[in-house]
Amino acid sequence: MAKIHVSEDREIGAPARAVYSYIADHEQHKRFLPPAFSDFKIESGGIGAGTVTTFKVKAVGGTRAFRMRVEEPEPGRVLTESDTESDLITRWTVTPERGACNVEISTSWGADGVVGFFERLIAPRPMRRIYAEELQLLDAYAREHEQGN
Repeated sequence: MAKIHVSEDREIGAPARAVYSYIADHEQHKRFLPPAFSDFKIESGGIGAGTVTTFKVKAVGGTRAFRMRVEEPEPGRVLTESDTESDLITRWTVTPERGACNVEISTSWGADGVVGFFERLIAPRPMRRIYAEELQLLDAYAREHEQGN
């Protein structure tokens, strides 16, 4: 099966520890989701590994529902969200950088046949735009919360 991989990264103007906590705490995470996301719900857990969320994403002319299970392969640095209905995995990687950090969002999934061919051509560009917007919103959220501390 051919894999599609999409990623985007950005420097976030807050310490890595704080930024990772915003990503891992899904009550906070939902506050910096871009408009492409809707119906975000925490099904179980809420912070870090074991959390299960559901949401919809509108992209490429359609809307798709997801049910994601969160794991922390490297707590404080790497968090993954795996779709329970497919092989799609989104990985958040937070890397410290002198009082700030770099955050990368990367998603991969399998795609075969004619549908997979068109997904490989069409999906990456709008997904990168969505991720760039989410990282911009995360940066604003993190900077605002760090100023309040």
